[in-house]
Amino acid sequence: MIKKTIEEINEIYDLELERILKTIRKENVKSVLLQFPEGMKPYAQQICSFVEENSNCQCFIWLGSCYGACDVPLDSERLGIDLVIQFGHSSWNYKKDVEVLK
Repeated sequence: MIKKTIEEINEIYDLELERILKTIRKENVKSVLLQFPEGMKPYAQQICSFVEENSNCQCFIWLGSCYGACDVPLDSERLGIDLVIQFGHSSWNYKKDVEVLK
């Protein structure tokens, strides 16, 4: 696999990196768990590094499965994770109809 830049990865997957960084800053997040589907796992370290370098938080990469939005790591709160970010490689067509709950 040819190593891609964060810009190239963002073009392919629309990572919403500015939105992620804005949320981390706004919520004063200190620890983030990044969860990826299998197809995006080769880029996990680059995305993790970008988030850490551009925010004041520590990122962890979930190496377990991720079969969709319902596949949330249940122990993340017990582990002291402030925010879980799930990435996907399929289009999400419901942005107007779905509210994010905290």
